[in-house]
Amino acid sequence: MSFELKNLPDRDSKPRQNGITMSMDKGLSVREAEDFMDVAGPNVDVVKLGFGTSVVTGNLSKKLDVYRAAGMPYYFGGTLMEAYVLRGQFDDYCRLIEHHKCAFVEVSDGSLDMTTEDKCGYIKQLAKNFTVLSEVGSKDASVVIPAYKWVELMKIELEAGAWKVIAEARESGTVGVFENSGSANSGLIDEIIHYVPSEKILWEAPLKSQQVWFIKLLGSNVNLGNIAPNEVIPLETLRIGLRGDTFFDFYNK
Repeated sequence: MSFELKNLPDRDSKPRQNGITMSMDKGLSVREAEDFMDVAGPNVDVVKLGFGTSVVTGNLSKKLDVYRAAGMPYYFGGTLMEAYVLRGQFDDYCRLIEHHKCAFVEVSDGSLDMTTEDKCGYIKQLAKNFTVLSEVGSKDASVVIPAYKWVELMKIELEAGAWKVIAEARESGTVGVFENSGSANSGLIDEIIHYVPSEKILWEAPLKSQQVWFIKLLGSNVNLGNIAPNEVIPLETLRIGLRGDTFFDFYNK
């Protein structure tokens, strides 16, 4: 018998443009990836193989076969692209992601200093063959980017061809749009969403408290990323009000 609960919030169906859940694979085995797709695949929109983990992950091709068989798009973390760019091997990187049949690609400059012109050049080139996610923000907590600059960069990178822009928070959730404590920088976020359409932003929010904060602010179909595989199902319950933190947020008598 199916669960028939009234007054649950509408969730866009896959393939979604809004309500995206990006999950971070930091080294799952083939069997773990199979289990992940079996249990949580319907609730995930894209999988990121975090930072440079794809380089040192055993049986990488077999794991990617699992994701493709499940109809799950995937991409390598932006840090890996930065590592190739640093070494003057951008063309090698393009061949690599083509070889591994990545449908998505991330362009970032969180670790490597890159001019806006250069970054947008990579976005434009990659957007011809891939769905581009462009990350804004530094991985260095000591680097403070003013709100107007966040807005400016997001707009420029969307115009260059990015499908969505990622608001940096790392897997720790303590940099970028979050304070060192993990709490949201609400002033910065308010400024961003005032000028950039929220549906064009994917917010990195690895911590439950951050996911709750964004869902309460922007609704169940907010785009959220850097979600651990074992947190995808709990996140989906937050999105539809089946966990205490959002229990009454979407209930209408």
